[in-house]
Amino acid sequence: MTSDPEATPLFPILFITIACGAISGFHATQSPLMARCMKNETLGRKIFYGTMVTEGIVALIWAAAAMTFFGNVEGLNGAMIANNNNAAWAANEISLNMLGQIGGVLALLGIVAAPITSGDTAFRSARLILSDIFKSNQKKIVNRLLISLPLFVIAFVLTQIDFGIIWRYFAWSNQTLAMIVLWTITAYLIYENKAYWVTLLPAIFMTMVCSTYILIARKVFNCQTIFLI
Repeated sequence: MTSDPEATPLFPILFITIACGAISGFHATQSPLMARCMKNETLGRKIFYGTMVTEGIVALIWAAAAMTFFGNVEGLNGAMIANNNNAAWAANEISLNMLGQIGGVLALLGIVAAPITSGDTAFRSARLILSDIFKSNQKKIVNRLLISLPLFVIAFVLTQIDFGIIWRYFAWSNQTLAMIVLWTITAYLIYENKAYWVTLLPAIFMTMVCSTYILIARKVFNCQTIFLI
């Protein structure tokens, strides 16, 4: 985490930093879960495209609020440095000071609800993926617990690790997963003799982004950058 825009190259850092709203491997893993809830395949466009646009709007609202509250990018960076880059602190300050006590509480509830529901869908999709792999019928509660309990244990162990370390690799792993999904879809489209270039082009681009980032990231391989954009 750095507040100096000159300290890191624009490419690929920008595409790793602006991760989830632009392209997300995590959201890709939710696709099978969402598909099971749809009555018709044609609803997929409204659901997935709609949520993508909605998330983009939410991101723009927070970006605008941060710029307005702290004055400019430098003001935001300075405030974040003074508070150990704590995004939760920034969200709390913005919500309570711009919306008042009631509005701030509602906004914070939304902030809290987002990761909770994300965690819920992550565990649920993981359980469904594992049940498909091991061909375990999930209608019985006991079968669900047999898969869920080990997942909860793993999650608890991860909470004992410094969150900064986990966060350091989160955006990269999320984008890498998105890259894998794009290549998988490309292979499927080629097999079905369909317009595979639709996913091939972003797959190539994301491969370039992810491979470049892991090489130049200071706390990973820290290779010497060849060029700065």
